[in-house]
Amino acid sequence: MIDWTTADIPSLSGKTAVVTGATGGLGYETAMALAGAGAIVILTGRNDAKGLRAIEGICERFPNALIAYEHLDLASLASVADFTRRFAASNEQLDLLINNAGVMALPKRQQTEDGFEKQFGTNYLGHYALTARLLPQLRRAKAPRIVNLSSLAHRSGAINFDDLQSKRSYRPWRAYCQSKLAMLMFSLELQRRSLAAGWGLMSLAAHPGYARTDLIPNGPGTNTFQSLVSRWLQPFISQSAAEGALPTLFAATSPAAEPGGYYGPNWFYELKGLPRRAKIMPQAKDFAVAAMLWDASATLTGVSFDEITVAA
Repeated sequence: MIDWTTADIPSLSGKTAVVTGATGGLGYETAMALAGAGAIVILTGRNDAKGLRAIEGICERFPNALIAYEHLDLASLASVADFTRRFAASNEQLDLLINNAGVMALPKRQQTEDGFEKQFGTNYLGHYALTARLLPQLRRAKAPRIVNLSSLAHRSGAINFDDLQSKRSYRPWRAYCQSKLAMLMFSLELQRRSLAAGWGLMSLAAHPGYARTDLIPNGPGTNTFQSLVSRWLQPFISQSAAEGALPTLFAATSPAAEPGGYYGPNWFYELKGLPRRAKIMPQAKDFAVAAMLWDASATLTGVSFDEITVAA
């Protein structure tokens, strides 16, 4: 695993992949590598113009790439439902789902169109609903994998059931940390439930370390302590988006990746480097909290894995 790179991705010919937030950054690099390995890749995003540019960029490098763009806004449960209906109408199965899209540390509290705090709604609840709605197609694949993007920020996270939507008290980084902890807990809980129910899924999580993407300028912006640290230390402690995508790609494609695994960079504090098993904080392993979060997610989104399984 120490020397793993995109050159080690096996042939993905005949496999279908969906990558959320694929119009730039980590998602774009992930989609690029999967397309280069022969997968049929559906890039999703909320900015259609950026989506078309992403398609053009990938085709410039891989002229024979089998790729398409679909509109999907994870901050809208209606958009999630519309996308999954379109996908099911033209795809019998789904081999690989990369839950990558996200927003980070928005300075002021914002809401999704469904009334969720935007980071919790976009980063987590939208992906929860998307995964559940795609469950029938995932289960028809031979060896389906779901990779959920977490973050080093999960280490400082806590699930606050008394104020999940940060209505009483909003702090940008606290809300972000909660959303990324939720993604890791979801990944681990999904693996446990798949094993118990016989869904046949392989659920994994990954984080990019400190990757140079648009998350900071699109979130906390440039007038923050984080931006000052970024300006002076970034060349030494960060890596490119392409390098940051390696843990995700390892989890998605490597035969050595393990069900329920969590992968990140191998350098100091997992800030950069090649893929390895990442550290999972104790709060992410709390089965009771994970079960409560799962139930709360079903209630908030109106989407139940069990009901979809029965319907399928």
